[in-house]
Amino acid sequence: MTDFSASIKPAAMTIEAHSPGLALRSLVIGLTAFLTVVDLFATQAILPSLTRHYGVTPAAMSFAVNAGTFGMAIASLVVGFFSPHINRRTGILLSLALLAIPTSLLASAPNLAVFTVLRVAQGLCMASAFALTLAHLGEQCSAMDAGGAFAAYITGNVASNLVGRLISAAVADGLGLAWNFYLFAVLNLAGAVLVYFTIRRVQPMHALTPTASPLAATIAHWRDPRLRAAYGIGFCILFAFIGTFTFVNFVLVRPPLALGMMDLGLVYFVFLPSVVTTLLAGRVASKLGTRPTIWGALAVAGIGLPLMLTARLPEVLTGMVLVGVGTFFAQAAATGFVGQAATENRGIASGTYLACYFGGGLVGTAMLGRMFDAFGWPACVVGVGAALAAAALLTFALKR
Repeated sequence: MTDFSASIKPAAMTIEAHSPGLALRSLVIGLTAFLTVVDLFATQAILPSLTRHYGVTPAAMSFAVNAGTFGMAIASLVVGFFSPHINRRTGILLSLALLAIPTSLLASAPNLAVFTVLRVAQGLCMASAFALTLAHLGEQCSAMDAGGAFAAYITGNVASNLVGRLISAAVADGLGLAWNFYLFAVLNLAGAVLVYFTIRRVQPMHALTPTASPLAATIAHWRDPRLRAAYGIGFCILFAFIGTFTFVNFVLVRPPLALGMMDLGLVYFVFLPSVVTTLLAGRVASKLGTRPTIWGALAVAGIGLPLMLTARLPEVLTGMVLVGVGTFFAQAAATGFVGQAATENRGIASGTYLACYFGGGLVGTAMLGRMFDAFGWPACVVGVGAALAAAALLTFALKR
């Protein structure tokens, strides 16, 4: 079975001895993550335009756009369950190639129902590649190396949030909504090309042989209170992230802020600090421990919430920066913890974690969307705060 983490380094000894090799490995891991999930949140930058295009409420359009998280939750669970029997290279490559199909079809989706189904299909493909890659990193990286590898992958995820939204806003503003989706289909194919060449050029390493059936392994993971808590933390993190960065778009385009489409895209430079800080998550967690790292990250996110309730753009942007830094940092630490806490069948553990993570995004969209429509932005922020508090309580169970 071909090893992904090995595929991104010219030779194992070179990587261990030289920092340029580590940098190259991190770069390719991050770029793969970027091209895998760039579609997921990029569409949020054009939510107001899509809402007008389909003539629906903000909550309805937000649910359709974030329906990709439903597909990701299902695919993560299925891929994780059958992970021991899936060739990593083939699975990642095929998932990214197929992703281009629903992405391009979104350009001509005739109504909201079709749009939603295509977003679910995108999620199925994205999560398949995502889960298989995380399983590889957990299986093939040493305990010392895993934190950095996971942090690099999550950093690529962060970068996709920033660059994807900028691209989406710019292309939709200049060329129209349809061309936005065509361009992202090209990026999907670029991800498949990257995986094809980076994996093919090295000798594969052997993953750990599973000692239990997928069902038995899944049950064993759920019985572990540490993994159970980590799954809950992942649920809460994306719940909070979705609630913040989906519905704040509607706040930004309404008076008194009243930003235009391109300005709305530029707002997402708020993710730039997260690109830098998330890379440090593995190192910080290894030195301080997972629990202090996640608690600190959640505290940073919590500090940002009241700032987003003001009517002044600088304060709102500062709040968005803090929420982004905090949630992504916590996500990187929690992901690394799952990869290390699951001593066997890491693919199943990673898939279950991702299913809970993306399930939190779907539930967050549905619940907070109703709260936003009925009670406005302040109620949505309260819901985000409750999710962060729940994650902090669950973190008590993450013992070494």
